[in-house]
Amino acid sequence: MAKLRPLGDKILIKRVEAETKTKSGIVLPDSAKEKPKRGKIISLGDGKRLESGERAPWNVKKGDEVIFASYAGTEVKIDGEELMIMSEDDILAVVE
Repeated sequence: MAKLRPLGDKILIKRVEAETKTKSGIVLPDSAKEKPKRGKIISLGDGKRLESGERAPWNVKKGDEVIFASYAGTEVKIDGEELMIMSEDDILAVVE
C-alpha cells in the first residue's frame, strides 16, 4: 500500500465495516447500507500550529477508534482501500 502522511492538523482514518445485518437479523443490501461514521486512526499529521509557533497536542492517537461527523473529511482511495482525511475538529468522540 502507498504511504500517506497527513500534513498539519489532518488525520488519516480507515472506516470500520458497515453492518450487514440489522439487530433483528435482516440482511441489508449494499444500496441500503449507510456508510459508518466510525473509523480507526491510521496516522496523524504534526498537529495544529498555534500562534506561538508551537504545535498543539493531539487529543487522539494512532489506533484510536473514533466517531466523526456525517459529512466530515475527504474520502480518498489508495490501492483499492477507502480512507478518510479530516481535521481533529471533525472527530466527535473516541470509542473506549
